[in-house]
Amino acid sequence: MQRRQFILGGSAAAILYGVLRFNDSRSGTARAAETFPVTHTEAEWRKLLTPVQYNILREAGTERPYTSPLNNEHRAGTFFCQGCKLELYSSATKFDSGTGWPSFWQPLDKAVAKERDATFGMVRDAVHCTRCGGHLGHVFDDGPKPTGLRYCMNGFAMGFTPKA
Repeated sequence: MQRRQFILGGSAAAILYGVLRFNDSRSGTARAAETFPVTHTEAEWRKLLTPVQYNILREAGTERPYTSPLNNEHRAGTFFCQGCKLELYSSATKFDSGTGWPSFWQPLDKAVAKERDATFGMVRDAVHCTRCGGHLGHVFDDGPKPTGLRYCMNGFAMGFTPKA
């Protein structure tokens, strides 16, 4: 009887995994159907971006925590999208969230948009660039005042321009 339970349990787990993976793959469908002012072919994106940037911006990857130099960027200036150079965040809204990723409590006006993300069996809001659609990270509701939001961004998806 234990063998049968083991096989049935394994089958149920495999089906659940398949359902979650199906939901995961649907999370980027809305963004994939959107059109953006800046577009390139896959080959062009690969030429324009480093492999890490391509993985994050075009494949919704995530860098390892504490690996981006922008996590420790504390100068006054502006953070921009590496895919299209759109300015995304002011350094005035950056804060140390202790997560290992650059975090902000507010983006610049009309710089980012959100979409549902159901990857890894959880539902959250993914953030992408409004100009090129590049995946930047996720937004959570555990940030500081005044917004209470934490835009947890992949540093390798962004660049930084110091204030002159």
